[in-house]
Order: sequence, then structure tokens, then C-alpha cells
Amino acid sequence: MGKQALLIIDVQNDYFSGGKMELVNPESAAGNISRVLKKSRKEDVPVIYIQHMATDPSAGFLVANTPGVEIHWSIAPAAGEKVIVKQYPNSFRETTLEEYLQGLGITHLVITGMMTHVCVAATTRAAKDLGYSCTVISDACATRALDVEGEQIAASLVQKTFMGALAFYYADIRTTEEFLGH
Repeated sequence: MGKQALLIIDVQNDYFSGGKMELVNPESAAGNISRVLKKSRKEDVPVIYIQHMATDPSAGFLVANTPGVEIHWSIAPAAGEKVIVKQYPNSFRETTLEEYLQGLGITHLVITGMMTHVCVAATTRAAKDLGYSCTVISDACATRALDVEGEQIAASLVQKTFMGALAFYYADIRTTEEFLGH
């Protein structure tokens, strides 16, 4: 599998109840991220947080200098854990992520986070294209319903569809239980 790192993408207050872009069951995903995080910390696996920070207030959510942009308390970074700020869905675009991973000799990413259909998918695809092997923890990700061509697609279907698409080539898809070996 190579040297592994845990990537936690955009688990920020605006995605939770009362936030500007509530997702479906973000608390459940955060709980699973917390379990994966605990294992990673115990095994001294590097943990990297990605924090989306919109610089344009018209974005409406994850806007810099608002409470919504803060990383959710339930999985807050510990001392020494890296936080990389991004402005685009792909966590590699115009950030130091690739340089940081290369510096650590990372070859495999365990990916968790929010929103599955945007930042998790974009980052996973980019990571694979850059030569990383990837495992996405499906129930440690959250998304929302989408409106497409006048029809609402339920969040559960959006989630399954994106996991299926990523599983085809880009990543090994595992549940938290599978990943933890329970």
C-alpha cells in the first residue's frame, strides 16, 4: 500500500445544522471521520486537513472570516497536524498539498470529507492522476440532494453514484467498519 496519509476535506461548520450549506447527515460522517482519525493518530499516520475558504462573499458559504469556515469541533486538528487552505474543489489546485505529500513520501491517501460530489470527488480524481493510490471511506463523507434537469436527486443516490464512479478507476471504496477491520 505504501506510505499512507489521512486527508480530511472541508469538514467545516457551514455543512452542519444551522450552517449556510447544510448537508445530509454530516454528524454521522464526522463521527466516522473521528473514528478513522483516532486510528490514524494512534498509528502515527500523517493527518492533513483541507479547509475551503471562499474569498468572495457572494459564494454564500465557507466564506473567509466567518464561523462557517471553521473546521468542525468534532474532528478539530491536533497540534502538529497540517491544515491546507484551498479556494477550489480540487485540493491540489494552487495549494501546497502535493509538495507536502511528496515531502513526507506519501504514496497512498485515505480520503474523507465533504461534499462528496464536489471536493471529495475532485480531489480523489486529481490524486489518482498524480499517481497516488486512494481509499475513500464512503460513510466518512457527506453530500446533499441535487437538482438536475428539474428533478431532485436524493443525497443517498448522489452519494452512491459518486462512490460507484470513483470505485470504477479512481479509488478503493471502504466503509469505516471495513477500513478499521471490524
